[in-house]
Amino acid sequence: MLKLPQNKRSHLKKPLGKLFKKSEEAFRYLKSSDYKQITTVGDIVSAEFLQNELNPDMIIVDFKVMRSPVEENIRKTIEDYSVPKIEVENPRGHITKELWENIEKADPPIKIIVHGEEDLATIPATLHAPEGSLVAYGQPEKGVVFVEVSKEKKNEFEDLLKHFEKAKNS
Repeated sequence: MLKLPQNKRSHLKKPLGKLFKKSEEAFRYLKSSDYKQITTVGDIVSAEFLQNELNPDMIIVDFKVMRSPVEENIRKTIEDYSVPKIEVENPRGHITKELWENIEKADPPIKIIVHGEEDLATIPATLHAPEGSLVAYGQPEKGVVFVEVSKEKKNEFEDLLKHFEKAKNS
């Protein structure tokens, strides 16, 4: 299990990819592009993709927004997406072996329901996505971020993982 140290959390407050302040701009951009695979991390982003008939290959959610339960319509949108689902444990500020391995071994389309927090799932989702894929996540109070998966982006995320600490139960 990996844990993000408190003193490194500010680094993840900056977008790790291309920030779109409005979902409409993001979806326009997406429709003009072609990706091998699309992963969404976060409840609002995942629901907005589904509501716009952009069905992600992988959805990673925790049914919370800013640590509060998600609105019922968002939860229902995600639950109604009829693909296989896996449930995993992942505490706040961590990337568990269970989360990592389920992302790595996922056979899309799939949704991963996280008991705990899914925020850091963007890292393994990017590292395990094929190059030419997209990982989308919500940047709180800023918009939606698109991480375009490339060799350079994977190297950047591997460097980011070097700041994590091994936690107990790893």
